[in-house]
Amino acid sequence: MNEEIIEPDLPIVDPHHHLWDLRPLIAAFPEPRHDFLEAIAGAAHYTFDQLQADTQSGHRIVATVFVECGAFYDASRGEAMKPVGEVEFVNGVAAQGASGLYGECRPCAGIVGHADLTLADAVKPVVEALIAAGNGRFRGIRHSAAWDADPAVLGPPFHAPEGLFAFDAFRAGMAAYAEYGLTFDAWLLEPQLGDLLDLARAFPDQQFVLDHCGTPLNIASYRGRLNANFDRWRGNIQRIAECPNVAVKLGGLGMAFCGMPESGPAKDCGSEELASQWEPYIAECIAAFGPERAMFESNYPVDRWGASYAALWNTFKRIANGASEHEKRALFAGTAARIYGIEHVLPT
Repeated sequence: MNEEIIEPDLPIVDPHHHLWDLRPLIAAFPEPRHDFLEAIAGAAHYTFDQLQADTQSGHRIVATVFVECGAFYDASRGEAMKPVGEVEFVNGVAAQGASGLYGECRPCAGIVGHADLTLADAVKPVVEALIAAGNGRFRGIRHSAAWDADPAVLGPPFHAPEGLFAFDAFRAGMAAYAEYGLTFDAWLLEPQLGDLLDLARAFPDQQFVLDHCGTPLNIASYRGRLNANFDRWRGNIQRIAECPNVAVKLGGLGMAFCGMPESGPAKDCGSEELASQWEPYIAECIAAFGPERAMFESNYPVDRWGASYAALWNTFKRIANGASEHEKRALFAGTAARIYGIEHVLPT
């Protein structure tokens, strides 16, 4: 579905996307595959060329932040150090884009990698290797905690243990990691939001970023329960927002887990339809956190489940239609640039 681009001159920093080659992984899973794998099957190879095509699809994307996704780990290193390979790969993409040969956008101007915080104090050499690999672009880590008692919710690709954020070893690793002044992206599911609240309170000087509006669920045993669970989600969002060290990413609602829309993959919903489904969650997040701690994200290519890249940003612009110009600058670029330390990419 082709749409006219809304506010094409508005600068955007996309603070959450991935790069990968998941074709071997997807081929290894038997049929029938989980909805998540179906959602990304059409983007199983998503690297610089595909990202460039999307970011040049009509909106003014001035920079992006890459977020870890288990891609291009270095098999020659020990288990703890394998994620350094991902940052090395992404830093190469960033250098390619920084040449200016591909337009205004600076892809991967910030890089969020992975380190296993359950290593406790032993995570420090991993973090230092990640910093070195990022060549000035490394901004933080994500150690995902997404878990549910129903194994059909996440499917086989995700293996976080229950209650990860409360593990003694994880907390020791967080204490060690906090010394570096980097960000921590938190991906967990709506029923787990209390785990992030406890973690943010325990580390008040650590900058946390809650991914994907807290991932409301409309899949497997949660299907059809979005309305029933909305008040629980909203209450936890409001409590987390009381922690000044937490920001929120506004997006990810097109994931198969969220089921907004339920059908996929790549049904290419229009932005009006998506805005009607996503606005209750995004509006509540903005009200709770304020524009200075909230940032729109594409979560691409995962959110291809429901929309093209162009329609996705049109959706966000429809939802933010009543915001002031100052608020729009924060929501679409300023907050992301400040949180991830890439304010130099913003147009003057």
